[in-house]
Amino acid sequence: MDPSRRRRRARRLWTAALAALALPLATLSTLTTSAQAAALQCSVDYKTNDWGSGFTAELTLTNRGTDPISGWSLAYAYAGNQKLSNGWNGSWSQSGQQVTVTNASYNGTVAAGAAVSTGAQFTYSGSNAAPASFSVNGTPCTGAHQPPITVLTSPAAGAVYTQGDAVPLAATAAAADGATVSKVEFYDDTALLGTDTSAPYSLSASGLTVGSHSLVAKAYDSLGASASSTPVGITVASGPALVASTTQLAVQQGKTGTYDIRLSTQPSANVTVTTARTSGNTGLTVTGGASLTFTPSNWNTAQRVTITGNSSGTGAATFESSATGHAKASVTATQIAATKAYDARFLELYGKITNPANGYFSPEGIPYHSVETLIVEAPDHGHETTSEAYSYLLWLQAMYGKVTGDWTKFNGAWEIMEKYMIPTHADQPTNSFYNASKPATYAPELDTPNEYPAKLDAAVSVGPDPIAGELKSAYGTDDVYAMHWLQDVDNVYGFGNSPGKCQAGPSDTGPSYINTFQRGAQESVWETVPQPTCDNFTYGGRNGYLDLFTGDASYAKQWKFTNAPDADARAVQAAYWADIWAEQQGKGSQVSATLAKAAKMGDYLRYAMYDKYFKKVGNCVGPSACPAGTGKDSSHYLLSWYYAWGGATDTSAGWAWRIGSSHAHGGYQNPLAAYALSSYADLKPKSATGQADWAKSLDRQLEFYRWLQSSEGAIAGGATNSWAGRYATPPAGKSTFYGMYYDQQPVYHDPPSNQWFGFQAWSMERVAEYYQQTGDADAKVVLDKWVDWALSKTTVNPDGSFLIPSTLQWSGQPDTWNASSPGGNTGLHVTVADYTNDVGVAAAYARTLTYYAAKSGDAEAKATAKALLDGMWTNNQDALGIAVPETRADYNRFDDGVYVPSGWTGTMPNGDPISASSTFDSIRSFYEDDPSWSKIESYLAGGAAPVFTYHRFWAQADIAMAMGSYAELLE
Repeated sequence: MDPSRRRRRARRLWTAALAALALPLATLSTLTTSAQAAALQCSVDYKTNDWGSGFTAELTLTNRGTDPISGWSLAYAYAGNQKLSNGWNGSWSQSGQQVTVTNASYNGTVAAGAAVSTGAQFTYSGSNAAPASFSVNGTPCTGAHQPPITVLTSPAAGAVYTQGDAVPLAATAAAADGATVSKVEFYDDTALLGTDTSAPYSLSASGLTVGSHSLVAKAYDSLGASASSTPVGITVASGPALVASTTQLAVQQGKTGTYDIRLSTQPSANVTVTTARTSGNTGLTVTGGASLTFTPSNWNTAQRVTITGNSSGTGAATFESSATGHAKASVTATQIAATKAYDARFLELYGKITNPANGYFSPEGIPYHSVETLIVEAPDHGHETTSEAYSYLLWLQAMYGKVTGDWTKFNGAWEIMEKYMIPTHADQPTNSFYNASKPATYAPELDTPNEYPAKLDAAVSVGPDPIAGELKSAYGTDDVYAMHWLQDVDNVYGFGNSPGKCQAGPSDTGPSYINTFQRGAQESVWETVPQPTCDNFTYGGRNGYLDLFTGDASYAKQWKFTNAPDADARAVQAAYWADIWAEQQGKGSQVSATLAKAAKMGDYLRYAMYDKYFKKVGNCVGPSACPAGTGKDSSHYLLSWYYAWGGATDTSAGWAWRIGSSHAHGGYQNPLAAYALSSYADLKPKSATGQADWAKSLDRQLEFYRWLQSSEGAIAGGATNSWAGRYATPPAGKSTFYGMYYDQQPVYHDPPSNQWFGFQAWSMERVAEYYQQTGDADAKVVLDKWVDWALSKTTVNPDGSFLIPSTLQWSGQPDTWNASSPGGNTGLHVTVADYTNDVGVAAAYARTLTYYAAKSGDAEAKATAKALLDGMWTNNQDALGIAVPETRADYNRFDDGVYVPSGWTGTMPNGDPISASSTFDSIRSFYEDDPSWSKIESYLAGGAAPVFTYHRFWAQADIAMAMGSYAELLE
């Protein structure tokens, strides 16, 4: 790490410590003098999306003072005839040219350094100049200083260079607000390559290793602001190579497609490049550029290859370009129907996602959470990954098989997932000691992290595990076949928990299993202490990390894994579609072995149906009073938030445990997977009761949606069999579902788990797939109401820009469930707090509308699905995919304290100390070497909320698949 960066971090921490020490003195002073509030200080950022006769305005109010703003009224004036149509995230009004927006009930307090966003839609004619000034509560606000604009102009995205040749980097940078550019840094991922202090900004980078590289330029201005360019992916080859402009090409029937070829390095003599089809669809032929000549002077000038499709063929073919002394270039061309423009879009996006130079995958072929490294969500680093990402890879490759007829990539994706994300026997070595009659020892879930560690209590009864025996009988092993949920793909933390290893450490280069959340519903990602899945006390404190979470008399070295059931269910869902599409092509046998593995995963996924401690489901109050289950009566038959398993590392005197989860969330259910595992022969589980359990789960999930559906149509949070995670007494009058208590924000509260519209789109998309496949009237009842609500909250503008719901607010509760006479839930309500143009969520929403429209014939759903897909295709494409800028006001939490008990000390693998004074950033000092770190540092010092454009793997896959789904069903 750059020592100056570590010093800056130390100063921030010291400042925080001083503030804490000063607090009692400030409190004491109020006894003798009246406190005076500091003057309000603010800035307002104003952005528009304009289509000529109307526009949307997004305003971000940042509190730049030292006191919170308690209630705000933001005012400004237009110079033209702009007229307010509607607004959100506040109460909007207009009088003449004067516009005023006051806070909503939920966003009236703006903490020091925090920001709040609000927006509205206007019509106008003539000019549309931005307002000249803004005021908040009568106080004028300055505009935030804008960071420099930085563009990496060289090399070109996807370029290939020969090892040893210099890679020419060049960038343009422009400063705002009268500032000047002071320097431009060039990075290879997070490694600084060099700096240029004068324009034109350039660097000749030599010594890059063979493989893929993500290059970034970062400009600094004279006012201290900085900004990074969009990453550009390149490849360094071991020797001279041919370079194709793409790896995927769509060719419609009777039409042509083209791509470009060039050399990676200058030759000493002329080079002849020949291109020919080497395998696959014979309906595709080279009709131009079959033989091309490159000279020492034009070697870097691309020349074109033309592929022509006949009038009737379909399927993929491989075309290879070759030349003496050069590595070949391979392009997969896929012939599609003349009308299938959306399949062509799918293939174009698929090519961007799977191009190694674009940075979506690790060298092992593992999908990263995002191309960008500095991102904090459930994964707290972009080059971590989740079981979710693996499941999206499977789904993406299934659709690729549908379009191209090539099923090797789908099978290969399952192999990658099985190799790296399903723990091997060496990772779970003591399952043979598992006692199904006493699966685990009870420990309560507590409300806040500072109440941990939670005491183990062996006196609380737990029920028997009713499926362990039949799983072992069916598959001949004690091991669990399921994905762990989180992986540090580049071993950034340094635990070195690679598959088959136990804490190899920072020197390990393979992907590493890690854990984070462990301390109750209020523990956000900003309050977590990452820890290894195999804790042999190498890192952390005296007992590794174990005594941060559970209280016990002594601790044994142990392993533990956690499953995210929605991801495993999505993997089964992808396998179902792979088989459907492969069978349609007469290629079902090519995926049959993978289907058997998916059925096995679905069999183990039933652990997600059980109460955490296998207690009886229904009216379960009191850890000791709630009776242990006696078999399947401990199953709620829903997909819960997790299940987990673990044990001792000592294989000679070991022990093992398994738990389910008592909390079920509406956003995690998957009726399509339940249908596949219960009714589709190729996915029938081997176990004695697996198929019957999934049949019951299908019915239960559909009832669950009906029970959670608000009066307006949105789906509420969920239910729990263990109130507060410790079988506490719920509030009086709490409604129930088969005896489980309604919980509007099950599992986690920071942020509330029920407020993200993405859970609505993800979950309803699965219901829509199930409905499209079966026509089930129960699914249609839910979808009819949900689609009407969602469409009423969707705006698509004439230029294709759009706004869909983002944050939801809930009130009331559903009626207690009566299966024979479901209530109307007139007391359960939802409102939309704010709106978004998030392209990943919009893609999932568009897929929901696509499947629904295909079965129901709903014209508005079909038109809106098309409008969303066309809008993002037209407005939001870049070199890496489809993405939009995001303002991350939540990044003010990098300096949030992480609770560590007083007196507890330890170290992270990189040497970062862990103690009662630790913060989120202080135990993750690797962030400060990230090229985007200065955005965070500026924000923490009082600057504007940073803006990032992220390329999340799941979102890019969902967008591509939304194009493919529309092509299949509606085009």
